[in-house]
Amino acid sequence: MPLYKLEDFDPNYRESFGGDDIKNLKLYTEGGEEIGAVMTALVDAEGHFRYLVIATGFGAMDKKILLPIGLSRIDYNTNRVTVDGLTKVQVEGLPEYDEQSTVEYDYEEQVRDVYRPLVATAQTNDLTSSTTYNRDSYSYENDSSLYNLNEQNHQTLKLYEERLIASKNRVKTGEVAVGKRIETETAKVAIPLEKERVVIERVSTTESGTVIPGELDFQEGEIVRIEVYEETPEIHKEAFVREEIRIRKIVEQNTVEAEEIIRREELDIDTQGQPNINQTNTIHNDTI
Repeated sequence: MPLYKLEDFDPNYRESFGGDDIKNLKLYTEGGEEIGAVMTALVDAEGHFRYLVIATGFGAMDKKILLPIGLSRIDYNTNRVTVDGLTKVQVEGLPEYDEQSTVEYDYEEQVRDVYRPLVATAQTNDLTSSTTYNRDSYSYENDSSLYNLNEQNHQTLKLYEERLIASKNRVKTGEVAVGKRIETETAKVAIPLEKERVVIERVSTTESGTVIPGELDFQEGEIVRIEVYEETPEIHKEAFVREEIRIRKIVEQNTVEAEEIIRREELDIDTQGQPNINQTNTIHNDTI
């Protein structure tokens, strides 16, 4: 059965795990000795986890190995994976995992041959001596202890709480329309005008003496012309800017307070006997 890297099988796998990421978790032995770090996981065609790919790096050894998923105890709170019974010596005996090569039956058998004694020791039953495996009939269920997730070590209890979520909606509360209209009124203007007129006055002469006949040439038709003018009004209209109107908006802020009763689940631990329980305050999901 072909195996696939987790990110190739499901590029959005973190959404399935509630945001948790198995990559870069540290791998420790049961005694607390660090062996390496998780690089990725291998899943089968149905999406079942089969192996964790571990990058080891201690001493002169620096290689990638496969860890059957059933042997792991994953704790996202402490960012570590613990495997029972595995030692550095056994890690050195594991075949190196090549990312460019296909994981096939013979390679997996080499891996399983290292881990089966660990399972047999834990179960106080030598499975390797009584079980025969065949390429054509082999199923991962034949090694259920290696590949089935131990629900006792991978249980998840989710505690929920309610939170007040504040959001804002922008609603239209009114509208202001600003326009122009024309008003009419009667305007009056006064303008002084000048007008010329001719005044003819007749007065008695003050000159004395007589005019000698023959010396005065009487002429008929002598005319004196005087031009007479007057002013006439010329009225017209012109448009001027009376004032400017500037229109703008200002934003006023006020705070609205809301009060609601919210609920939160708390963990109640009821123990029997004197079990050793370690708790951490790191908030994280514990799903694989």
